[in-house]
Amino acid sequence: MCYIGFHVRRSRHPGGGCAMPRGDQDGPLVAAARAGDEDAWGELYARHARRLQVWLASLPSGDPSASPEDVASEAWLTAAQKIGEFSGSDDDFAGWLFTIARFTLNNRRRTAQRRRTDAREPDPADPSWGVVGSPEGDVVGQAETRRLLSRLSPREAEVIACLEVVGLDVAATARVLDMSPTAVRVARHRALNRLRAELGDTRLGS
Repeated sequence: MCYIGFHVRRSRHPGGGCAMPRGDQDGPLVAAARAGDEDAWGELYARHARRLQVWLASLPSGDPSASPEDVASEAWLTAAQKIGEFSGSDDDFAGWLFTIARFTLNNRRRTAQRRRTDAREPDPADPSWGVVGSPEGDVVGQAETRRLLSRLSPREAEVIACLEVVGLDVAATARVLDMSPTAVRVARHRALNRLRAELGDTRLGS
């Protein structure tokens, strides 16, 4: 189970517990997938599917009927349809994929809000914080992750979810959240300071 590891111990790497091992590059696989290699696409899926679902499970959906699996499946389908449009370095595929997933989640959120008579921005303190309907939601680690993220502003929570929950790097996080790398670093610093102050936990990373 991948969840916010920094409240237990300082991570050994900047991204947290779900990052891909160093040296695993997506570039050759992406090139093969674009050429129609199904095995390459399967390997990309194996590398990123789990942490994409974990990341989605940590974010506010605004839609109690949405599950991480449903949103992730839609994102993967879109990625498969648009893989020919992808261009970037070896490190860019994860950011591209997560951007698609965030766009998919936002569409679900807007649809859910239109169904409500009291349309409003998702509140991290309300029950829709965190996508429900997934077996992951019953696991203590996921529940603790959502509890910690609920103490942050939505933007800070998204930054921490990217960097600490699933181990995206700063550049990929900036792409996913449409922020500058500097803004990502500032948001992370503020979020960790906020959690440190509220939890009194000196083990939080800096």
